[in-house]
Amino acid sequence: MEYYPRTVKTKDGTSVVIRPLAQDDGPALLVFFRALPADDRLFLREDVTKKEVIDRWITQLDYEEVLPIVAVKDSAIIGDATLHFHLYGWHRHMAEIRCVVAREYQKKGLGTILMHELVSHASQKGVDRIRAEMMDTQISAQKAFRRLGFKKEAELKNFVIDIDGKSHNLVIMVNDVSELWKKMEDLLIDYDLSTEH
Repeated sequence: MEYYPRTVKTKDGTSVVIRPLAQDDGPALLVFFRALPADDRLFLREDVTKKEVIDRWITQLDYEEVLPIVAVKDSAIIGDATLHFHLYGWHRHMAEIRCVVAREYQKKGLGTILMHELVSHASQKGVDRIRAEMMDTQISAQKAFRRLGFKKEAELKNFVIDIDGKSHNLVIMVNDVSELWKKMEDLLIDYDLSTEH
């Protein structure tokens, strides 16, 4: 991970540091998730406002199994993206990507920057395909992934339940790493991606 930290600029010129999640990031990550609007947390897989959930993530950090990348501005976490690998079995050629960005930094390219980092790591690890899973009502997320070239491969009826207990269809979208990389390179061509050590 000598590649990090890296400083990037969003569409509006804001400088942000991106780096892997570290053992001492627990409190800042909890603040980040608790500050998310309820609508942004509705579809997350765990109750990220609970300290014990964040503590478990931190104590179980293993970059070979799950690579978490955070975006930091003035010591506050403003974005979190993770790449989940399958180390064995018939899914080992595939990884799952997840991304959450603070509301005030959405639509500024930060999510794309974070996913670009993870796609780079996926390529280095020999991953061929990346999938994203979301609920059917997450229309804006589906649109964002479609812009990156993801295609809906399946929709499982009443397969998941949100934190309010309401059932939803699970939408599975997939893209090839090579195609995703090309699309992201085009999207980020005007971004200032520099490195700080």
